[in-house]
Amino acid sequence: MRYLPLTNADRAEMLRVVRAPDIDDLFTDVPAEARLAGPIEGLPAHASELAVERHMSALAARNVSAGSVPFFLGAGAYRHHVPASVDHLIQRGEFLTAYTPYQPEIAQGTLQMLFEFQSQVARLFGCDVANASMYDGSTACWEAIGMARRVTKRTKAILSSGLHPHYVSVAKTMAKYTGDTLDVRVPGLDADADIEALVSAIDRETSCVVVQYPDILGRIADLTPLADAVHAAGALLVAVVTEPVALGAIRSPGEMGADIVVGEGQSIGVGLQFGGPYLGLFACKEKFVRQMPGRLCGETVDAQGKRGFVLTLSTREQHIRREKATSNICTNSGLCALAFSVHMTLLGERGLRDLATLNHARAVSAAERLSRVPGVRLVNQSFFNEFTLELNCPSRDVVRTLADKGVLAGVSLGRLYPGEAGLETGLLVAVTETVTPEDIEALATALEEELA
Repeated sequence: MRYLPLTNADRAEMLRVVRAPDIDDLFTDVPAEARLAGPIEGLPAHASELAVERHMSALAARNVSAGSVPFFLGAGAYRHHVPASVDHLIQRGEFLTAYTPYQPEIAQGTLQMLFEFQSQVARLFGCDVANASMYDGSTACWEAIGMARRVTKRTKAILSSGLHPHYVSVAKTMAKYTGDTLDVRVPGLDADADIEALVSAIDRETSCVVVQYPDILGRIADLTPLADAVHAAGALLVAVVTEPVALGAIRSPGEMGADIVVGEGQSIGVGLQFGGPYLGLFACKEKFVRQMPGRLCGETVDAQGKRGFVLTLSTREQHIRREKATSNICTNSGLCALAFSVHMTLLGERGLRDLATLNHARAVSAAERLSRVPGVRLVNQSFFNEFTLELNCPSRDVVRTLADKGVLAGVSLGRLYPGEAGLETGLLVAVTETVTPEDIEALATALEEELA
């Protein structure tokens, strides 16, 4: 069949029914400068499959793969070693071809896996209950803000200066359509985690305070005083974890009083994959469970008393009336959740702690070496496997130059915060167990040459 089976008459009739004069009226929410006025210049109208394959292969060959050079990129997506057994297991037919588990009688394996996944996430985050995963960390963060609004009946969310700017951007996009007010802060290279500033900003309209742990600059703060202040005001504390491996070494947000803990699960079991698909993690206190978005898998017994698994709670609009739904999320990144759960199971508690210890030790070694480079200052007083350096020149230029030399030095804060004064010299460096002492020395040497 044709790829576009509709005729011009079909399209005209559809536009008449929805009362749109022209098809462009369906895209009014997209800024005019972002819309194409015609075909893309330089793109051929058609080409053979073989020609396209050759062209795309040539473009792909220009990429620098993460494992081929010293690699220090992070900022919410981290390169960790994923055992080959993870990929082998998730590609088994009963997992790879399974879809969303509507019928428990034929989806027991998928339901059990999601139940185990929920148990792992809840324990990792220090919470009572976790859902059966979400799209990614940024959308999970927004869902937490929406959940706090439903619980508190308030509409103001305070976003910490340490929250990843991409997460902030997603929240801003969604808030335009929900009426939520966002109090957004921007970090400074000389500032500590903004706990005191957040406490002073809480008022009677505040639904939640959102903090990242460790934050975007890699800093680790005690969230207990903030949790106490938030609760005293009748609001909720939302903690965002973009590097779950860190929780093998530091206290979980739930232990410090966070009401909702969300995050990105990519670090465990899921590769970098050019930005996706990734895995959203979501957990909370049990008393808020009925306002939790997505789905919850539970354990029960059948008529013969045998253990079984079911969808215990499903608050998305595909299952219940739209006005009763907590979210319109339509998938749970199930295959990525399976990869997370398999990797976590292979590690076990001791393995996760050992992995976290190794990450921190490598990062400490790198921070000590790099801070001795003339023109480099270590900003952090605390960190796990990611820290911020202040260079004596704009870091974006340095990152590009070092990339040309075969060293991926990190993420420039000027890239994350374009045009923000005082951040253009910041360089965010991530050091995982995949970084070798030779890689650290290569980065230090390249920086010495570039900053001299």
